[in-house]
Amino acid sequence: MKRLIVLPLLAALAACGAAEEDDGTLAATAGDEISPDATALATTAADGGPSTGTFRVINAEGEISIEVLADDGTYTSTDANGEVETGTWEQRSPNEFCAKPEDEEEMTCYAEEVNADGLWTSTDPDDGEVSTIERVAEMTEG
Repeated sequence: MKRLIVLPLLAALAACGAAEEDDGTLAATAGDEISPDATALATTAADGGPSTGTFRVINAEGEISIEVLADDGTYTSTDANGEVETGTWEQRSPNEFCAKPEDEEEMTCYAEEVNADGLWTSTDPDDGEVSTIERVAEMTEG
């Protein structure tokens, strides 16, 4: 008898947390919050891979920096001189990457694409500078 009461109660609680779409997937309902972790994990970069990871950025002057984009929406960028910048990031689409250094108030969004030659580029909207992006393969212990 106790099982019969618990099952409807659990079903009712589950129904409060999400609504089912026509295609059978669950949709967020009013009051639901999407965590930054889930958003970051669900995004795709211009190269078709995940937005998170380690990337080599080569700017128009040939200067190299290494950017690490974390699942929690934060990043760390280290230039060739060892200077470190931290901030937050968003991948709004595979072709739009946005970043906000900690010391700035607004995000800057960069147009990104992989051209016909397979070169991944990112264009700064402020000065038109084009940087080349390379995904750095993660080292695995073996």
